[in-house]
This record gives sequence, structure tokens and C-alpha cells, in this order.
Amino acid sequence: MNEIGKLLIFMGLILVVVGALLLLFGKVLPLGKLPGDIYIKKDNFTVYIPITSAILLSVLLTLLLNLIFLLFKR
Repeated sequence: MNEIGKLLIFMGLILVVVGALLLLFGKVLPLGKLPGDIYIKKDNFTVYIPITSAILLSVLLTLLLNLIFLLFKR
């Protein structure tokens, strides 16, 4: 149970850091407004598909997690 507790605390700290970064850099990173994000608005119908933003976020999180795993492997 100790290991699970430590893992939950670590994941919580990561979520806090990511949340703070999103608040600080929300204006700098135009996620949701990148070229390739699909936004269709008709009379009372709206469709939003953030393709490019999802790809960019996936690449950034993959790099971050690989870096974290590399540091903990030592």
C-alpha cells in the first residue's frame, strides 16, 4: 500500500504542475485555435474537432512522460 500511496501523491503533484502551467501559459499556447482544428458553426449547430491540438498535446505529453521514466530508471 505504501507504493500505491506514493504513486498517487506523485501523480497528484504532476496534475497540479500541469494545471498551473496551463493557467500561466493558456494565452501563449493557442490550443484549440491551431491550423487544422475543425470548427463548424451553423444556425444552432456547432461542431469542434481539435485534431492539431490533440496531436500536439499527445507529442508533448509523450516527451514529458519519457523524460520522467528516464529519470526514475536510474
